[in-house]
Amino acid sequence: MNALFAVALKEFQDGLRNRWLLSITFIFAVLAIGLSYYGSAASGQLGVASLSTTIASLSSLAVFLIPLIALLLSYDSFVGEQESGTLLLLMTYPLSHRQLLLGKFFGQGTIIGLATSLGFGSAAMLMAWQTDASEVLPAFGLFILSAILLGLCFIAIAYVISLSVTEKSKAAGIALLLWFFFVLVFDLALLALLIGVEEGLSQSFLVQLMWFNPADLFRLINLAALDTGDVNGVVAVALDQSHSLAQLLLIMLGWVMAPLALAALIFHHKKL
Repeated sequence: MNALFAVALKEFQDGLRNRWLLSITFIFAVLAIGLSYYGSAASGQLGVASLSTTIASLSSLAVFLIPLIALLLSYDSFVGEQESGTLLLLMTYPLSHRQLLLGKFFGQGTIIGLATSLGFGSAAMLMAWQTDASEVLPAFGLFILSAILLGLCFIAIAYVISLSVTEKSKAAGIALLLWFFFVLVFDLALLALLIGVEEGLSQSFLVQLMWFNPADLFRLINLAALDTGDVNGVVAVALDQSHSLAQLLLIMLGWVMAPLALAALIFHHKKL
């Protein structure tokens, strides 16, 4: 446990030294406050936008940014150290493969978690100050929790990539391709199915297909309670289907654990 904590602390300190935490927090805070305060500018008014509009806008934006930031933060976690020779050196220490993997995960996950909480939490404080805090804080609490889970999911996916290749350039290319697939191609494919299938897809089957994409799960979790008028695309079609919020959160947690378990398996059998 001490070795795991040491690795996690090192990763967190590296994130501080490389200004990852500061940069991500700043980006999230600026975008979140901007959307929450100027979200009603299109209607000719300045001020805090409605909670429904703010969460819908932040969800649509975060689903692009969080996976990309998580992948950029973690894609070279192992392949970069392997190229520099430090990975082999680390494994000569009294440190197991599992401790190294989980240490990196906890360290980089803390960076994502803190940046998400501080960045989006600033918008929550602004809205709670000017509107009804009893409605704002639970909605933003759910949004921040699901955003952290989304970031952890893509950190774990990045580890699978990083442990499966031998060059940083390949890891970066695969990471960008996966980001493009999950945030763009998957939804386009679902829309093609909706249009192309003559009898159409049932809402329950559509929601089940969206469970295979953590980005869509993130949007479902945050937009399920909103008016469908604030949402468009595939998600708007699926929102009429009743589903348990706890079930969606458990599936999202599974998206964190499954890639992490796969990364541990690959790392265990990897020849250094």
